[in-house]
Amino acid sequence: MIDLFPLARPFVHALDPETAHNLTIKALKMGLTGQIGREADDSVLATEVFGLSFPNPVGLAAGFDKNAEVITGAHKMGFGFTEAGTVTPKPQDGNPRPRLFRLTDDRAVINRFGFNNHGLEYFKAQLEGLPASRGLFGANVGANKDSDDRTADYVAGIGTLYGLSDYFTVNISSPNTPGLRALQSKAALEDLVGQVLEARAAKVAAGAHHVPILVKIAPDLQDADIRDIADIALSSGIDGLIVSNTTIARPVSLKSGDKGETGGLSGAPLMAPSTEILGAVYKATGGKVPLVGVGGIASGADAYAKIRAGASLVQLYSALVYDGPGLVARIKRDLALLLKADGFAHVAEAVGTAHT
Repeated sequence: MIDLFPLARPFVHALDPETAHNLTIKALKMGLTGQIGREADDSVLATEVFGLSFPNPVGLAAGFDKNAEVITGAHKMGFGFTEAGTVTPKPQDGNPRPRLFRLTDDRAVINRFGFNNHGLEYFKAQLEGLPASRGLFGANVGANKDSDDRTADYVAGIGTLYGLSDYFTVNISSPNTPGLRALQSKAALEDLVGQVLEARAAKVAAGAHHVPILVKIAPDLQDADIRDIADIALSSGIDGLIVSNTTIARPVSLKSGDKGETGGLSGAPLMAPSTEILGAVYKATGGKVPLVGVGGIASGADAYAKIRAGASLVQLYSALVYDGPGLVARIKRDLALLLKADGFAHVAEAVGTAHT
């Protein structure tokens, strides 16, 4: 299919960023985008991670489809898996607009949405209506801003949606919910992971199948934080880590006028620091915990760098703002060529090779 996004981009970018995003969601819901990138994947890209078989390792990150409304449409872009959410138990509006900013000169985005979503019951209804051919996807769960017990919110999310998604992500690293990142401290994370795994164990004991649970962490971590998170991941039985969320850092290299806006920075400036944290987590866990690499991916070379740093899977979102849905097919094609050029028969063989 011909990629028309380069022609449409000036018109799309003339709109307010959040308005443009909402129109994209509506188009996907209506099926107006067609089979954008749904071509057969090269066999070198197929991989198995935490018990699931992925046709390719390139996924759509959480934040794009907050309410699980376009899981099927997003898969038509060619993703190997998608992640919907973040969803909280109660609906919430999030922070006031404007709350999404394009940093065009930096190929970056700043958002301060604050977990705006329609709540668990709406999310659940969307999942229950999915066709059998929906493709692999995960449910990203979070806590309400005004919650008195945020750990209970995560347990509620997993309990309510259990059996409806292929995996769960526990999002404790958004910078846009005050105090949320404190859940990454050792004592708080041990308690949270313990309770969500107990909730899963209860479901399994009642006859449900085992659903992988991942934890999404921030890129703004110190060495001691990484060691603590690695220790918990290794000892708890958590199935994987997503590295990383958006950053509160503001590199001096940023040029765009909105660079000083409050919120989480994503896109190209996040590629290097998030990959560095990814490598540190891979080494701290000895490669024993599956990692999903996120942050700044905009090419096959970027995806390959994440994989070599320790990621078994990768996710992207912000680059779609600048390159459109045709980017997914280009990333997969170039990634397959890079893997073959280095003599890898399967993508899993390349994981962590930057450290060996």
